[in-house]
Amino acid sequence: MTDLESLRADSARDSGAGYGDGALIVCDRLVRIYAAEGIEVQALQGLDLVIAPGELTAMVGASGSGKSTLMNILAGLDAPTAGLVRVAGHDLGTMSARQRLLYRRSVVGFIWQQTSRNLLPYLTAVQNVQLPLRLAGASRSARRTRALELLDVLGVAHCAGRRPDQMSGGEQQRVSIGVALANSPSLLLADEPTGELDTETAASVFAALQTANSSLGVTVLIVTHDPEVSDMARRVIAIRDGRTSTETLRHDAADGSGLGHAVEYAVLDRFGRLQLPREMTEALDMRDRVRLEAEPDHIGVWPDTPREPSGPEASEGAAQ
Repeated sequence: MTDLESLRADSARDSGAGYGDGALIVCDRLVRIYAAEGIEVQALQGLDLVIAPGELTAMVGASGSGKSTLMNILAGLDAPTAGLVRVAGHDLGTMSARQRLLYRRSVVGFIWQQTSRNLLPYLTAVQNVQLPLRLAGASRSARRTRALELLDVLGVAHCAGRRPDQMSGGEQQRVSIGVALANSPSLLLADEPTGELDTETAASVFAALQTANSSLGVTVLIVTHDPEVSDMARRVIAIRDGRTSTETLRHDAADGSGLGHAVEYAVLDRFGRLQLPREMTEALDMRDRVRLEAEPDHIGVWPDTPREPSGPEASEGAAQ
């Protein structure tokens, strides 16, 4: 048995019942390996992720961290090498090509950064939103009603009769959200949806994603490099070296004015491994190994340097 076959077998055997129960997205030790010119690149290295129905989550990470690979797998555009990935009860690792196509049409909606990939240039906004419904077999009246409702909810009803070249960048992206939501998916994925927009326009697009989440009940996962966007999300997941490394959670402010203080957490995987934030380890010159000490209510982590004795030990040393 090869190492890869062994990894797959371990995944199938050890993905214990109960992990991610009730979640919309479950990734359990997800692995994706690419081979190019005889060299294997491990884009995802045992990634764990659980997202509940109805969440709006932002995902951040450096180039090459594995964000795009994960998004492509969740969108049904790529398949995992090993591990478990399940979305709305669908096991994406065992799907046939036909099942994957049906999944992309009905379970998940996707928004690209480039609006040219989201909208057909020769169709109006309302026609673009109607197109997925037409492919799904909806009647003409149902298609038009649904399209106009979505454009209205997303604040671009005035664009119904306009082609993409007659809309601003922000309007194009909000119409793109309507296209992605046309068939009432359970999950909406957005890959850098504000990457080509100014701050004010980006805020309007994020507001439309929030509306889709709160008013239409769709779970939203956004990949972004825009700090303005990630700062507005209640949950922000950071990916590093193919694994989830930290999460930042924001709770409601005490005065009810919106999201309050953000708290950063390291992500502990099912084997007890975690990644310490690089800015913290570099500030303390932590390399190679760290010293751990168990305390009654926490675990202490220190750089691997000698520690000056304290208490009775220090007194004895001084006496000698």
